[in-house]
Amino acid sequence: MRLRQLEQELVKELRMAFMDENGMGPVVVDQKAVDSAPDTLEGLIAEMAASTSNYNQNMDVRAFIRKTKAMLMKMEQNMKSSKLQGLIYRHLASIGIPKSMHCLTLLLAEEYTINSLARSSLPPPEYASRLTDGSYIHIALLSDNILAASVVISSTLTSSANPENLVFHIVTDKKTYSAMHCWFALNPIFPAVVEVKGLHQFDWPADVNALVMETIEEIHWSSLAHHQYSGANEEYKRLEALNPSAFSLLNYLRIHLPELFPKLNKVIFLDDDVVVQQDLQSLWDLDLNGHVNGAVIAGEVVDDGYHHCMGKKYEDYLNFSNPILSSSTLGSEKQKCAWLSGMNVFDLQAWKRSNITRTYQQWLKQNRESGFHLWRAGPRPPGLIAFNGQVHQIDPSWHLSGLGRRMPELELLQTSAVIHFSGPRKPWLEIGFPELRSLWQRHINYSNEFVRSCRVRE
Repeated sequence: MRLRQLEQELVKELRMAFMDENGMGPVVVDQKAVDSAPDTLEGLIAEMAASTSNYNQNMDVRAFIRKTKAMLMKMEQNMKSSKLQGLIYRHLASIGIPKSMHCLTLLLAEEYTINSLARSSLPPPEYASRLTDGSYIHIALLSDNILAASVVISSTLTSSANPENLVFHIVTDKKTYSAMHCWFALNPIFPAVVEVKGLHQFDWPADVNALVMETIEEIHWSSLAHHQYSGANEEYKRLEALNPSAFSLLNYLRIHLPELFPKLNKVIFLDDDVVVQQDLQSLWDLDLNGHVNGAVIAGEVVDDGYHHCMGKKYEDYLNFSNPILSSSTLGSEKQKCAWLSGMNVFDLQAWKRSNITRTYQQWLKQNRESGFHLWRAGPRPPGLIAFNGQVHQIDPSWHLSGLGRRMPELELLQTSAVIHFSGPRKPWLEIGFPELRSLWQRHINYSNEFVRSCRVRE
């Protein structure tokens, strides 16, 4: 009986110890107590031992509980801080420009000013008619990454049975234009041709210019609003603030391919983080059956009549818990497999007859006005909405994505026509997968004087 009574008294004492002085709730620990708390259990024991050094002095259980709680809170805060620091470091590593690539851009820009050959016409005047000739395969890139763009073109040429049928169209920003032009002027890709055009060089009619400017202005306002928006998780906002692609103009302007190439009926669009491994002629010849966008669907498989997504779904990009989206025509399609961007065939004439661009612009604005509750900042989600119902599914062997996130199966790697380093671990970064980097590096000419001068290494 005596033992049972002692147990009950101990339980009662512990319960009281976990309550505040008024017995109204759990012990409350302020930030000052957390900051001064010991860092380890050993430190806590030593501190409590020092406070009860007198043999006859009993330990204050409530003080012990308070200090223990303060120590655990301090450990949790330190762990969160370390985790965030690690995320920021990895994030910076994924968006940073290697010094060698920055050096390459600077050297080429300087060469453009002093070398007349670096300023020669692209393409040469005798081949200029190919730029609008529909009998050629037209491949479009929007990029400010010179080395990456060169790898896309080099790999496409290497994989082509008839490279003389290829016409490349590179659109870049004003700051990169001279360096990009210089590279391809000094490194001709004959028998194919390439044009390099800066955004500042487009001379659109007034109505087209107004359409494009509407997108540019919305990106500007969205970027400002996103940085000022207080509803997002602070840690997420800190990472987003470091992400230049979230509001990169070139990433959004792919929605204006019909305006960028008004005289073309069709283009193959490639992101600058792809490597082409097979001839693209049969991709070019595909019948899109009246649709605008020919794309691979993200890992769709059929099992017993049911469709399953091995890749991402619409709901992975869009916040269907928001009534604006759930009540839209997309609301019933949140389980739908998302199509892959970065390797697409676009029927530009069908695009012009659609309302895709206007829909894209309207949803961009709506996301900003909703406080960015419809999706996280980026060009991909509004594209899914705008092209809904306008996508023609093509064979999955055309496009293997996610090589910047994971190692794919060897068979898929070997048999895919285009491999896409989508994800943070780009092949030109130190954090890229070493096993995959060689697939990209093999298309770099390491004997090039500018590449050597900038110590771009294998």
